[in-house]
Amino acid sequence: MIATSADRICEAVSRLGSESAFEVLARARALEAKGRKIVHMEIGEPDFETPEHIKEAAIKAIRENHSHYTPSAGIVELRDTIADYASNFRKMPGAFTRENVVVAPGAKPIIWNTLSALLNPGDELIYADPAYPAYASAASYLEAKVTPIPLLESKNFRLDLDELENKVSARTKVLVINTPHNPTGGVLLRSDLQRIADLAHKHDFLVLSDEIYSRNFYESEFLSISELPGMKERTIIVDGFSKAYAMTGWRLGYAILPPELAPVVTLFNNNTFSCVATFVQMAGIAALTGPDEPVRRMNDIFRERRDRLVRGLNRIPEISCTMPEGAFYAFPNVSQITHDDKALAAFMLNEAGVACLGGSAFGSAGRGYLRFSYAASLDDIDLALERIAEHTPNFR
Repeated sequence: MIATSADRICEAVSRLGSESAFEVLARARALEAKGRKIVHMEIGEPDFETPEHIKEAAIKAIRENHSHYTPSAGIVELRDTIADYASNFRKMPGAFTRENVVVAPGAKPIIWNTLSALLNPGDELIYADPAYPAYASAASYLEAKVTPIPLLESKNFRLDLDELENKVSARTKVLVINTPHNPTGGVLLRSDLQRIADLAHKHDFLVLSDEIYSRNFYESEFLSISELPGMKERTIIVDGFSKAYAMTGWRLGYAILPPELAPVVTLFNNNTFSCVATFVQMAGIAALTGPDEPVRRMNDIFRERRDRLVRGLNRIPEISCTMPEGAFYAFPNVSQITHDDKALAAFMLNEAGVACLGGSAFGSAGRGYLRFSYAASLDDIDLALERIAEHTPNFR
């Protein structure tokens, strides 16, 4: 018998996960094509325009023919700018240099390439549950042991640190933290980060700190675990331009790594995407060195939207929602309605015209929750709340 193309797909593909937001977006667009009004709260994308000074920098770079190959780690001008910005933003002046910085087309490729550089089959990666799907997907593909630690709604979705301490072993090579957190909006406190740092020192593991939402912070000043004593050498910071600067489609992210690891991640860059578009990197320089007012303005609007959405969700019977402290997601508990959150999310899309995600799309600990992105206008949030209140009683 002649093998089909499907028969030839490698076994490792079965260990890959997917990002449900893009699948729901496609279904929502299909409904819109039929004339339906859909409120989009499924995708983690700021609905603002990229600030003008960033766009102008890219246009200028194209006109000046910055359109050729660059080094796989990124142009030195951007790496220097990132190093300066990251050092100052995290209150560690001079802590990082270009030798610490590797640029990629978005945060996701740098997560994959970093974990590819670190994890052998059988090594352990620990991460929070629920979580952004890329961490577990990459580690599983690499045949690492993937160990989830639940986030606790009772602690406003902070890690269960007692369980973390019990689960850490000699096989633990990397712990992934994400604060502010997708999908819950939770934020780790200094005391949480210090306990994680103590465990990292004791058990000699690295911390991959996904700080992509570090500018989407509402209640206090952002704190990176890299700022704690002895943690700069143990921390891999992942960050990017998508969320803070409304640059999702530009595809520009980076990692700040120990200098001995950066060349290895660069080697993976070289073997996958080669380099990031030069004019996009020039736009990144403008983002970090230009006026910060657009970022602060967007964050103020997110805060207003957050407050409107969470207050509204808590007024709907059988729904409760904690107040997210960062990112731009609300993660309401709908377990009084159903534990089949994916079915409820599908119902919301098909019947109520509100696109959201089931919490279990982010891990088993997300079962019984929904994720709403409040990267939507106040009018759309009000419409979504009206539709949710109207249609929820019909879900049985």
